[in-house]
Amino acid sequence: MTAHVIRGENAASLSLDELANELRLIQSGSKRIAIIGTRNLSITHQQIIEFISNGLVVAGNTIVTSGGSSGVNFAAIKGAVKGDTNNLEVILPQTAQQQSLELQEYLKTLKIVVEHPERLEMEFSEASRICYHEIIDSCHQLICFVYHDSNTLLKAIEYAKINHKIVTAFYLD
Repeated sequence: MTAHVIRGENAASLSLDELANELRLIQSGSKRIAIIGTRNLSITHQQIIEFISNGLVVAGNTIVTSGGSSGVNFAAIKGAVKGDTNNLEVILPQTAQQQSLELQEYLKTLKIVVEHPERLEMEFSEASRICYHEIIDSCHQLICFVYHDSNTLLKAIEYAKINHKIVTAFYLD
């Protein structure tokens, strides 16, 4: 697994206001952090993501993620729930009923779960793309666990870069 911190643009091309805002975010005690990624990952990677998510929540950050019956998003939810459910938001591409029974049980314990039944007619990949944009728009930072051929996630990383988010991408291949 390799990690890369990616900036959307050269720091030289950012305005003074954008640089000041980024510095303020880096120095602030708590942030809204998106954690998203692949459904295909080893148990070891799942445990690492749970640990990271839990640590970020315990430190006072809010984790924003999506659903999924396995993989990164579910691991982020499980880790955050162990820390503080008040600092976890789940934005689903479609509805909670489409999630696994295990995840549905977790979702029932959360204060903020956003569903989008109006997207049920969409292809799941399109609903996911829109969902990831919503998640990224609501956060200061993106942490993404991805393979080099994960098209939807790579586009989410690019979207975050364009929108001047702090991006950390963990490539699993």
